Amino acid sequence: MSTDVVSISYQTLVSSPSSLETSIEEAFGSHPQALGLILVKDLPPVYPVYRERLLKLAYKFAHLDEDVRERYVDPGSIYSYGWSHGKEIMNGRPDTLKGSYYANPVVDVPDVSPAVKAAYPPIYGDNVWPDKNQSGIEGFEEAFKNLGRFVFDVGCQLAGACQPFVSKYLTDVSLSVPELISTQTAKARLLHYFPPSENSPTTEDEPIDSWCGFHKDHSLLTGLCSAIFLREQAGLEPTIVPSPSPTSGLYIRTRGGDLTKVSIPPDCLAFQTGEALELVTAGKLRATPHCVRVGQTQVGAKISRETFALFMQPDTHQRISESDTFGSFSKKVLEEHYEEARVI
Repeated sequence: MSTDVVSISYQTLVSSPSSLETSIEEAFGSHPQALGLILVKDLPPVYPVYRERLLKLAYKFAHLDEDVRERYVDPGSIYSYGWSHGKEIMNGRPDTLKGSYYANPVVDVPDVSPAVKAAYPPIYGDNVWPDKNQSGIEGFEEAFKNLGRFVFDVGCQLAGACQPFVSKYLTDVSLSVPELISTQTAKARLLHYFPPSENSPTTEDEPIDSWCGFHKDHSLLTGLCSAIFLREQAGLEPTIVPSPSPTSGLYIRTRGGDLTKVSIPPDCLAFQTGEALELVTAGKLRATPHCVRVGQTQVGAKISRETFALFMQPDTHQRISESDTFGSFSKKVLEEHYEEARVI
């Protein structure tokens, strides 16, 4: 099924955010066709430059020698900072189909007390960056921060525009979406989806969530870049290619339960709702269930998928429901996806 994605202009978002309430309600509301996702178009020309630069670095990082990648793994944060591969549990098993690099693009060292930092290492860890002279990924930290801060700034503008609509559903009327979003807990995830194995090529009847299992983000809002697909060529730089299959990509369940494939144009950003927003509205504004499908691809094609997500979140002390703060809720989510989180 195909559902039209609501889009808004960046210029309008900046100059006249109050005029966007109808569009925001259409995107994030509770009617059956709502996707829980909105596109921001007409972005400044620097955006596609930032996007392509970082997404190509995702590929390059994933192709470093394993011993080099392992230098940037942070077990103490439950693999929530730096490089992570095969640690997250999806669909009941370790997820080896993608590798991730996590960091807070806004602040390198969170400004919280030592006690709070010790209580929530996956949320308030220090960033782990590759050495600046690491061969093959020069400029990684700068590229990550440039794109991450750009997405964060647009997301904050969108949060302000969302407030008139969301305020009708907040259980605590003293709250506001812009004030709930914290720079200290912002988390970005740079993703490299490894090509399907030559020994198990994908077919038409593959599961819909073959590249990334169905899930909901536990953020308030998540910013998403359009993915790029890169073809590996021995001895050469990878080349950007079209999606390897019309069925490859992001899938969402609408509020009415219909499954729909969503395409994010390369020059746009998408934002979708997360579980923290669902909780602060007592379920009235629901989180967006989504997954990623490989799609049927040519055997031996060696095409990977690179993308970037930014999770905009409250501080851990913020109460988001009668029973949970964001901190306690986040611990429950981590326990579902990381064995290591069950023992801290």
